[in-house]
Amino acid sequence: MRIDFPTPERVPQLKALWELAFGDSRAVIDAFFSTAYAPERCRCVTMDGQATAALYWFDTECGGQKLAYLYAVATHPAYRHRGLCRALIGDTHALLAGLGYEGALLMPAQEGLRRMYGAMGYRDCCNVSVFDCAAGVPVPLKKVSTGEFARLRREFLPRGGVIQEGETLNYLATYAAFYAGTDFLLAASAGDGQLWGMELLGNRDAAPGILGALGYPRGTFRTPGSGIPFAMFHPLKPDAMAPAYFGLELN
Repeated sequence: MRIDFPTPERVPQLKALWELAFGDSRAVIDAFFSTAYAPERCRCVTMDGQATAALYWFDTECGGQKLAYLYAVATHPAYRHRGLCRALIGDTHALLAGLGYEGALLMPAQEGLRRMYGAMGYRDCCNVSVFDCAAGVPVPLKKVSTGEFARLRREFLPRGGVIQEGETLNYLATYAAFYAGTDFLLAASAGDGQLWGMELLGNRDAAPGILGALGYPRGTFRTPGSGIPFAMFHPLKPDAMAPAYFGLELN
C-alpha cells in the first residue's frame, strides 16, 4: 500500500473510483475536477497498481485558523474493511499538520460514518437548523457572482463561522446559485419543483418571500442554529478550536 499525491495518470482512476463509490454522473465528477481538483489537495492509496482509496480537501479558515474540509473520502468496494480509510485519514492528518493546518472538518453522509469518524477522533460541531415553508409575498433579491457572494458572506457569517471561498465556491457554482437581499444571503439549488436553500444567512424570516421572488411554491432552508449536529472537527494542533458554524456542505 502506498499513500501519496496522485500523478496525472492516476486522474482517470480517481474519477472511476469516485463514480464507483458515490454513484455520481460523469458530469458531476468532471465538474469537480475542472473547478476544484488539485493534486496537492488530494491523497491517494495505491494498491495493485490501482487507486483504491482517495480523499480531497478544500482550504477554509476560521478565526485565523487554517482548516481543511475533507471531502469525497472513498474506498473501492473490493478493498473495504482492510483499514485503508483509517490509514488514509491518519496520513492526511499528519501531512496537514506539517503544512500548518490547525484542524480538519468533514461532513459524514450517514450516521454510521459519523460513528466511524468519531472513532478516529472527530467530534460533532457546528449545529444548524432546517425548516420548510411555503411561498409568501416576494421580497427584493438579486443573483450575485461568486466573488460578490464571498465578500457578502464574510459580513453575514455568525461569530465563529468558517470562511469558504475560492475553489469551494467555484465548485458550488456548478450546481447552485447565489442570491442577496437587503438583510439576507442565500446559496440555493432546485429540484422537483422545490428550492433547497443550503445556506440562508441573516434574516431567516425572509424565506417565504425568497420563494415568492424565485417562483417556487415550497422550499427547505438550512440556517445557523442549535438543532442538528452538522459537521465534525478534528484538531491537528493542541490548541485548535472547533468552529461554531460551518455552512456550505458540498454535494
